[in-house]
Amino acid sequence: MLYGNGGNGGTSTTVGMAGGNGGAAGLIGNGGFGGGGGPGAAGGNGGAGGWLFGNGGAGGAGGLGVAPGVPGGAGGAGGAGGVGGPAGLWGHGGAGGAGGAGVAGAGGFEGTIGAGGAGGVGGAGGVGGAGGAGGWLYGDAGAGGDGGVGGAGGTGGLGNRGGAGGAGGAGGVGGAGGAAGLWGGGGAGGVGGTGGGAGLGAQSVTFSSSLSGLSGGDGGAGGAGGAGGAGGTGGWLYGGGGAAGSGGDGGTGGQGGAGGAGVFSLFGSGGGPGGNGGVGGVGGVGGAGGRAGLFGVGGLGGAGGDAGDSGEGGFGGPGLAGGLFGNPGNGGVGGIGGDAAAGGAGGAGGNGGAGGNGGWLFGNGGAGGSGGDGGAAGRGGAGNLGSAGGINAPAGNPGSGSVGIGGAGGAGGTAGLFGDGGAGGAGGAGAAGGFGGISAATPSAGSEGAMGGAGGVGGNARLLGTGGAGGVGGGGGAGGDGGRGGVATPGGQGGDAGDGGAGGAGGNGGGASGAGGWLLGTGGAGGAGGNGGNGGKAGFSPGPTNFGLNGAGGGGGVGGNGATGPWLFGDGGPTPGSTGAGAAGGHGGDAQLIGNGGHGGAGGTGVPNGSGGAGGLSGLLFGEPGANG
Repeated sequence: MLYGNGGNGGTSTTVGMAGGNGGAAGLIGNGGFGGGGGPGAAGGNGGAGGWLFGNGGAGGAGGLGVAPGVPGGAGGAGGAGGVGGPAGLWGHGGAGGAGGAGVAGAGGFEGTIGAGGAGGVGGAGGVGGAGGAGGWLYGDAGAGGDGGVGGAGGTGGLGNRGGAGGAGGAGGVGGAGGAAGLWGGGGAGGVGGTGGGAGLGAQSVTFSSSLSGLSGGDGGAGGAGGAGGAGGTGGWLYGGGGAAGSGGDGGTGGQGGAGGAGVFSLFGSGGGPGGNGGVGGVGGVGGAGGRAGLFGVGGLGGAGGDAGDSGEGGFGGPGLAGGLFGNPGNGGVGGIGGDAAAGGAGGAGGNGGAGGNGGWLFGNGGAGGSGGDGGAAGRGGAGNLGSAGGINAPAGNPGSGSVGIGGAGGAGGTAGLFGDGGAGGAGGAGAAGGFGGISAATPSAGSEGAMGGAGGVGGNARLLGTGGAGGVGGGGGAGGDGGRGGVATPGGQGGDAGDGGAGGAGGNGGGASGAGGWLLGTGGAGGAGGNGGNGGKAGFSPGPTNFGLNGAGGGGGVGGNGATGPWLFGDGGPTPGSTGAGAAGGHGGDAQLIGNGGHGGAGGTGVPNGSGGAGGLSGLLFGEPGANG
């Protein structure tokens, strides 16, 4: 045929059947479009343009994934996009078709006495089709198709043990851009598909009065983002290469399910732990302990779930009260905050659960749970080197300034008429600051260490008991070291070193701790403050200018106040509780070759007061030592 366009391929509606290919043109004309693929199938390829003049047809889009047919079934993957048709002598290549989206996984089945089913995995996004080649004499090549979005993970099924959430499907890879011929631009690569969000873990539920709840289900991991497609090659005589496609975002991790509560029984029972969060997800809350009967001990609160990367640790569950004569359960421990990815923020530690109250006649109050430790911050990324003969640039990324703080300790429970108040839980430790990345021209500083968590308040006595002691404050995290300066390129200048980060402040001790019984008893002692974190060291610089400053040590935490003595006997009775000791300040960062030492941190106030931190050492070659705190 001398002149005419190729016909378009038909769109498929049948599961697994690909779309029709576009027809090729003759001497002059455009190639036909590829048809869309059926569910889970690839799109058709675009037809070729006329061999003398004409554009190639676009590839068809891949079909959506096939929906799962059973509880907990995996979602189907999306179909691949069709390839764009090539041009002939003179014309533009056809664009590749987009990959189809993956389908969400089905929710898990609901258990009765057993565990709930896991949620299904989300389907992967389809791969984008490659762009068609440009005309071999003149014409731009076609762009690659975008990768499909990954399907979401299914939610876990309810059960005595909660089902886990399904993982999100991965995003599809973007298609590669087509290559140009003699004269023309290469096609742009397709954008990678976004990863699917993860399914949530199911909470633990009790279907029988004789069963305690068990653990909550873990949250699923978010799907990975698809890689971007490669850019096409430009014309061999004239023309720029195509831009590479950007990668897709990763999906968010699922939250862990809550732990199940303990069941009421004669002797009590513990609650289940919370499920762990998926990557980027929040840890689940620990379940409450079971309520005791007449003589029983209250159930222990479940532990909070640990977080995934950068997520927040779950809170510990509360312990429940004892019976007439029994002691309560202690509060659950808070979950650990997640560590960060490079340059990211660490998650906060979860708070400890409160201790349960003692039996109303003779029981002691339960101890508060300890706070979880904060997650570590990510290290800053390295900077790029400059060109020969110039100053190095740009700079490295600084360390994360948002490291995870320690969780607060839980409060101690109140005693019965004749029991002692429960002790407050200890605060969690603050995470260390992130290190600065290797710097080029601008200094890359380490980040500040996080503050330790506060100690929990001690529980009160009622009639004849001693008040609970306040919890100890968590220690502050050490400051991150400054980044090293970049090495000079030939004829250039070395990069400056980064400053060390300041140490985190120590957590305060549990203040206003438990009061003694109003008839006879002693007030609880205040908790000691946490130690301040050490300052970070400055980085080393090969350049002639800036060797960086050392970070100052963090201040020590303040000791908590002791509680008052009993109301009836006043000053003539047992002594009031003591005030907790102030903690030591952190050590200033030491200089290396040239530089001044960092300032020592101040000591915390209390009885006695904390000592100041020592100043950092001066540089070996030149510098002044840091002042003591």
